[in-house]
Amino acid sequence: MRQRVFIGSFASEEDVLGAVYAAREQGFRIADVYTPYAVHGLDRAMGLRPSRLPWACFAFGLIGVVFALTSQPWAMAYSWPMNVGGKPWNSLPAYIPVTFEVMVLLGGLGLVLTFLLRCGLLPGKQARPHFRSATDNHFVLVLDVTGESFDARAAERLCHDFHAIRAEERER
Repeated sequence: MRQRVFIGSFASEEDVLGAVYAAREQGFRIADVYTPYAVHGLDRAMGLRPSRLPWACFAFGLIGVVFALTSQPWAMAYSWPMNVGGKPWNSLPAYIPVTFEVMVLLGGLGLVLTFLLRCGLLPGKQARPHFRSATDNHFVLVLDVTGESFDARAAERLCHDFHAIRAEERER
């Protein structure tokens, strides 16, 4: 599927932040912003909602706790009962270290898997950079060109107002 985009390349993070704020004010739809490092305040400038990944991590960690707290008593009392120093089989403090480790393991693995699936970063996916130096030393603002209401001249003027190195419309 081909998509028309307008791309502006900037040399500094202040320029791209200003361009993103101005693009939202002028009603442009921001497809994405590529930066060589994390830019403080860029998510707020783009109008992105807070991530729901912490909820996924919590859910996978909770699954790990439930799994560990149900499998350990079953293993110690029914599957392979052992008398370890005369201690009772249902001693909860003995299960806490393993429960913590399973919670961290499933929370971390589940979070990574959720992130990869949500972002579409599946194995074998090829990167298609917009510019050769898109994430090396330039900041790239990508505007979505959808509908007939998109004004290419206004987008170009916006990019040049914030000292764009390059601004062009292309198909991706």
